[in-house]
Amino acid sequence: MNHIEHKIEIKLSIQEINKETWNELRKEINNPFYEWEWLYNLELSKSVSRQTGWQPLYFIAYENEEICGIAPLFLKNHSYGEFIFDQSFAKLAQDLNLNYYPKLIGMSPYSPINGYEFLYKENKNKIEITNSLIKHIDDFALKNNILSCNFLYVNEDWGKHLQSLGYQEWINTSSEWKNNGEKTFDDFLSRFNSNQRKNIKKERKSISKQNLEIKIHTEENINLEMVQKMHNFYEQHCLRWGVWGSKYLTSEFFENILENKRNLLFFSASRNDSESTIAMSMCIKNEKYIWGRYWGSQEEVLNLHFELCYYQPIEWAIKNNIESFDPGAGGKHKRRRGFYAKGAKSFHKWFNKNMKNIITPWLNEVNFQTLKEIELENNSIPFK
Repeated sequence: MNHIEHKIEIKLSIQEINKETWNELRKEINNPFYEWEWLYNLELSKSVSRQTGWQPLYFIAYENEEICGIAPLFLKNHSYGEFIFDQSFAKLAQDLNLNYYPKLIGMSPYSPINGYEFLYKENKNKIEITNSLIKHIDDFALKNNILSCNFLYVNEDWGKHLQSLGYQEWINTSSEWKNNGEKTFDDFLSRFNSNQRKNIKKERKSISKQNLEIKIHTEENINLEMVQKMHNFYEQHCLRWGVWGSKYLTSEFFENILENKRNLLFFSASRNDSESTIAMSMCIKNEKYIWGRYWGSQEEVLNLHFELCYYQPIEWAIKNNIESFDPGAGGKHKRRRGFYAKGAKSFHKWFNKNMKNIITPWLNEVNFQTLKEIELENNSIPFK
């Protein structure tokens, strides 16, 4: 078979790429965070820009003047919004008198969502397109004195090919609830030992005792007032963490998501004697999966976070035949509530031999330890 030469271009905004072409190529990445509309909203709302430290760099591969592949990348001058913590890499670069930033990142900004890979036109040679794009990305990094290229939350099968191109695997931990074919929430509770069944029932009962009304909001009844409230809760929640707060999305981002409501799923709590909403959580969904994204509360109500962010979405997932639910980054407390630990794989290339030679043995050891921790965490889940 003859090797096909691909012409490669770089676009600095998704607005320069045709929406229909993008979404046609995106089909195999089955989550909304790589839809043209989602990424366009991040740019339009100024949540993603050079000023916020996320300069879009879309590497486009052409075959016979037709787009056959797209590599969504961002040039970053910080590590915020990735949820994979690389401070040890940054410190090592400093010790070696190297500039850690800017760095190249492949992911959907602010979304630690597994499944990243390049976008490909149907029936084209993915391996050849990937090789062409990676070669161009590596050359771009070397030419511009960029120390590293990092693909985060990578599709596992796709990641295996990255390893053959000199990228190194780093395993972090994420969480996932999987549907075992239960018909009701009580069916789900039957997975647990009797003590934890009682604990979860007690946590849920404490909410009903608080004179709270829980509501579920899908596409039909999500409006401007609701998304503005959600932004306020998100903003308040971020402010609670002070300097560690991660307020990345603007109010415009929340307002703009009304343009594409089919993937939205909100849960709210309000006092029965008042119309006032005291807490909300926001999930993103498609026909198979739910992803927990943001939450906030204006009152400290015991167990309300568990109700709106875990139990209500699980109950909704069971009723709607959802296969799995990713509740978001962090939190070993998720194990006790039925979420398995699983590996989130990223792949990295350092364009400096000293950096690479020091990190390689460290990665081998830390990956081994992470896999052991994942096994231990899953063995600790209080199932029968």
